[in-house]
Amino acid sequence: MEDALYEIASMRLFARLSLDSALPDRTTIMNFRHLLEQHQLARQLFKTINRWLAEAGVMMTQGTLVDATIIEAPSSTKNKEQ
Repeated sequence: MEDALYEIASMRLFARLSLDSALPDRTTIMNFRHLLEQHQLARQLFKTINRWLAEAGVMMTQGTLVDATIIEAPSSTKNKEQ
């Protein structure tokens, strides 16, 4: 999560964080998660978010996750002229 906040602008936007401000580290994020679980708030939070999404008509019930990671690779020789 910490890496995602550094690398993915939409994650920072969602969390209302900017690169100018200090981003939470792994320990802070895990402590927050444990507090949510300890006080049984995670389930309530997800129910609330799902209700908002459904009311807005953007609730997804199925789909496909596509990983668009860019990696270094040699150029393809498949389409080279011979």
